Amino acid sequence: MPQKEAQARIKINNLLLESGWRLLDDASGKANVILENNVKLTEQFINDLGENYDKVKNGFIDFLLLDERGFPLLVLEAKSEDKNPLVGVEQARKYAKGQNCRFVILSNGNLHYFWDLQHGNPYVITKFPDPKSVVGYKDYQPIPQKIVDEKVDTDYISLTQKPNYFEDPAWQDECTRQEFLEKNKLKFLRPYQLKAVQSIQTSVKDGGNRFLFEMATGTGKTMIAAAVIKLFLRTGNARGVLFLVDRLELEDQANKAFINYLKNDFKSVIYKENRDDWRKAEIVVTTVQSLLFNNKYLKLFSPTDFDLVISDEAHRSIGGNARAIFEYFIGYKLGLTATPKDYLKKIDRANDQRDLERRILLDTYRTFGCESGQPTFRYSLVDGVKDGYLISPVVVDARTEVTTQLLSDKGYSVIVTNNNNEDVEEEYFHKDYEKKFFSEDTNRLFCETFLKNAFLDPISREIGKTIIFAVSQDHASKLVLMLNEMANKLYPHKYNFDFATQVTSKIPEAQQFTINFTNNNLHGSGNFLPEYKTSKTRVCVTVGMMTTGYDCPDLLNICLMRPIFSPTDFIQIKGRGTRKHKFTEFLFDEELKALINEPEKKKFKLFDFFANCEYFEDKYNYDEIIELPQWYRGGTRPPMPPPVPTGYANPDEDKLSAMYETIIDLNGMKIDRMFFDQFENKMKKDDFIRENIGIGNWEKVIEYMNDNILNKPEEYYTIEKLRRAAGVDRRITLREILEKIYGMIPYFKSKDEKLNEEFEKFILDRKPDDPAHIVAMKYFFKAYATDSKVRDIIDNKRYTELNVNPNFTIKDYKAIPATWRETIPEYIKDYLPLNQFM
Repeated sequence: MPQKEAQARIKINNLLLESGWRLLDDASGKANVILENNVKLTEQFINDLGENYDKVKNGFIDFLLLDERGFPLLVLEAKSEDKNPLVGVEQARKYAKGQNCRFVILSNGNLHYFWDLQHGNPYVITKFPDPKSVVGYKDYQPIPQKIVDEKVDTDYISLTQKPNYFEDPAWQDECTRQEFLEKNKLKFLRPYQLKAVQSIQTSVKDGGNRFLFEMATGTGKTMIAAAVIKLFLRTGNARGVLFLVDRLELEDQANKAFINYLKNDFKSVIYKENRDDWRKAEIVVTTVQSLLFNNKYLKLFSPTDFDLVISDEAHRSIGGNARAIFEYFIGYKLGLTATPKDYLKKIDRANDQRDLERRILLDTYRTFGCESGQPTFRYSLVDGVKDGYLISPVVVDARTEVTTQLLSDKGYSVIVTNNNNEDVEEEYFHKDYEKKFFSEDTNRLFCETFLKNAFLDPISREIGKTIIFAVSQDHASKLVLMLNEMANKLYPHKYNFDFATQVTSKIPEAQQFTINFTNNNLHGSGNFLPEYKTSKTRVCVTVGMMTTGYDCPDLLNICLMRPIFSPTDFIQIKGRGTRKHKFTEFLFDEELKALINEPEKKKFKLFDFFANCEYFEDKYNYDEIIELPQWYRGGTRPPMPPPVPTGYANPDEDKLSAMYETIIDLNGMKIDRMFFDQFENKMKKDDFIRENIGIGNWEKVIEYMNDNILNKPEEYYTIEKLRRAAGVDRRITLREILEKIYGMIPYFKSKDEKLNEEFEKFILDRKPDDPAHIVAMKYFFKAYATDSKVRDIIDNKRYTELNVNPNFTIKDYKAIPATWRETIPEYIKDYLPLNQFM
C-alpha cells in the first residue's frame, strides 16, 4: 500500500507542475503548494524524506494550493492508486471548510475530480486547472435562478444591437420601421426561437445543465445560440463561452454572427487569431479539429476556463475523440444539431454489452442529458414548412433508361467484342458510373432536361441559381463544358463561358467562388438587368463542396447528377434549398419592383436523375444493411440496347424513361427524420479489422478490405465516396480512413492545410529574405502543386498561355521574383508527392 500511495503522489506532483503550480520556490515566484500540516515543500525537506517523502507526522500528505497572496485557494485530497478518489469526499469537505476553501480536487493520480462546494457535484477532469484559471473561477458566482428569472422576449438580441431602438421615431412609425430594421440589421427572435431559449430556462429550473436543440437547417441555430450566450453571460452564470464547430468556414461564419448580434455587450474572437489575448473575450470560437490535433486543448485551456460550451452540429463534433474536448470543460453544455432523433438506431441487442456501450458513447441524446430520447427543444423541417419559415422541394424525378438500369440489381448491359473477336455481354452498375462507364449522351440529356425544366429567376427570367452535384471532378468538368456550350446557343454572347462554373477542390479559390455565388457576384452580376444584382454565373457544378454550412437563400434548383447513398449527404444537399428569399431585395428599380408578380421564393426544384429521393423515401431500411432496390418500372428487364463499338461501353442514345414532379407535402421526406453512419459502425464491429489494427497488421487489413468490403454490390463503399463523406478535398488512403475511425488520428487534414504545411517547410528550408513577395510565392506554390495545366505551362515554358489561363495568370507569375520562378517548381518536384492533392 505505501508504494501505491507514493506512486499516486508522484503522479499528482507531476500533474501540478504541468498545470503551472509551484512545488518549490523558483524564478517565477514562491511555492504555492503546502502540505496538510503546513510544512512547506522545500528542496531540503524532500531530500530528507527520501522515499518516504509522502509521510509526515500527522499522516499522509495532502496538498493545499494557495493564491498569489498566499491565501488558501484549493484543497487537493490524495488517495492511493487502488482507491476511488471519491472515498475522500467528506474528509476533503471538512478540510476545505476549515481552510475557508471553495474548491476541492480529489485524485488518486489516475482519476481526478474537481468539486466546487458551492455549486454541483464533483466533476471528472483530465488535467488539473492552472492557478490563474482557479483564481478566475473563484470570482464566478453562478446563480441558476437568475437564468430562470431573466426576461427573454423576441427583442432579446436587438436590445443588445441597439438598446433603445424602440425610442427611435423611425421604429415607432410603421411606414419607416422596415427600413429602420434593415438599416440597423436588427434581429428579432422568431416564436420558435424564443421557445428554444425559454426551454433552457425551464430545464435549468428543473436542475438541468445539459441541453440539446434539434433544429432543421435554415432555422437560425446560430442566432439562437447567441441568445443563449447572452442569457448566461448577462445573468453571471458564465464568464466565458466556447463555441465549437467542425469546419473552418463555420468558424468564421459563427464568429461574424456573434459580433453582429452581441458586440455591444460581449466580445467574440476566433481562437487561432487571438492566441495571446483570448481571455479578453467572453466568446471563443474554434474548430474541434484544431483542438484535437496533438491534444492541443490540454495545453491551451484549463477545465475551468469556460462555463458554457456549445457544440455546433453536435452529432458530428462530439463523436469519437472530439467528445473528450466537450467533456474536458466544467460547466453547462449545449448541443445544436440538424439531425433528428429518429435518425438514431434503436438498440435491440441489449445482450451485447460491448455494442450497447459503444452506442451509448455515440448517442448524442445521452451526451446532452436527454436519455429519454427527447431533446430540450425540437423544430423540424416539417415544422418550419408548416409555419412558413422554410421551403419544401418540388422533386423532379427524371431518371433515364441508362441510369435506371445502372441502379438496378442487374445493372446496365451492353454487347462488346472481346479479344477473341466474340460478342459478349458486359454489365455495369452505379459504382461504375463515370469511372468505367461514361455516356456523353446521358450527361447531355441531364443538362438539357435541367435547362428545359429549371425554375427561372422571377426578376431576370434567366435560369435560377443552381447547384449541380457531380460524381467526380472530371465529371464536373464535362458538365461545365456542356452547360456553357448549351447556354451559348440559348443566350448568344451573354455568358461567355461564365454560365456554369466548376467549384471543386482542384480549382484555385474555389472557396471564394462559393462566397461570391452567395453574394451574387461570381464572374459579375446583373448580366441581363443592370438594376438587378444577381450572379452572372447561374450554375455551380461541385462534388463535395457547397453542402454543410453553405448558405445561398436565392438558390432555386439543385441537381443530383450522381447516385447518393449517404443519408447525411442527402439531407445536407437538400437542405441548401430550404431557405426563403425575397428576390426584389436586390432589384434597384422601384417601377420594375411593382411589376413582379412573385417576388418571394416559395419552392425550389430538386432534380433527381438517379432515383435518390425514391430510395430514401420508400426503399431505405434504416435498421439494416442497404440493398439496392429495383428501380425500373414494370418489374421486367428492359430490352437489350443495340451493340456499341468494340471495347467501349457507350450507348448511341439515351432518353428519359420517366419524368414527373412531386411537391413535397407538410409531412416532409423520410430522410428528414432518419439518419445513420453505416460505414463507421460496420468497421468498428468487424472483429478481423479491429484485431489486426490492434497488432499493427495493416497489410492484412488493407487486403481484407479490398477483398471483402470495398466495391461490393451490397453497399458499394469506395475510397472516393468515403473521401467525400469525410469532407476531405484530397486523396486519402484507406489506412487514413481506418485510423480516423479507430481514433488513431484526430482528423483528416485538408488539401489547403497540407499545402500550407508544405509551404511553411519550404520557407524554413529556403528562407526567402523578401517577405513582401511571400503571398505571391505561396499562390504560385499552391497553383503549381495542384493544377496540372499550370505545371505543364510552366515546365514547357509556354508562358503566353497564362494570358488566357483563369486560375493562374501571367500577372500572378510576374508577381514572383525571378529567382524563385524556377526554385519553387524544383522544390515541389523534389519534395511533394503530388498525387495527394488530386
